[in-house]
Amino acid sequence: MSPKQKTNKAAKKRFKVTGAGKLLRRHAMQSHNLEHKSAKRKRSFARDHEVAEADAPEVRRLLGR
Repeated sequence: MSPKQKTNKAAKKRFKVTGAGKLLRRHAMQSHNLEHKSAKRKRSFARDHEVAEADAPEVRRLLGR
């Protein structure tokens, strides 16, 4: 038997998998200099966004899925 793939702990903390199997991520640019950004822009940061199709296979590999 080959050894199991370990979950990458950094990826586990950064990505979430939905029930449908979609990968969600946090939005960048939301941690500092917030006084310069509009309220509309800051609200959109709060929502989770889907991982880009090109990046999804690599994220899945890191998550061991």
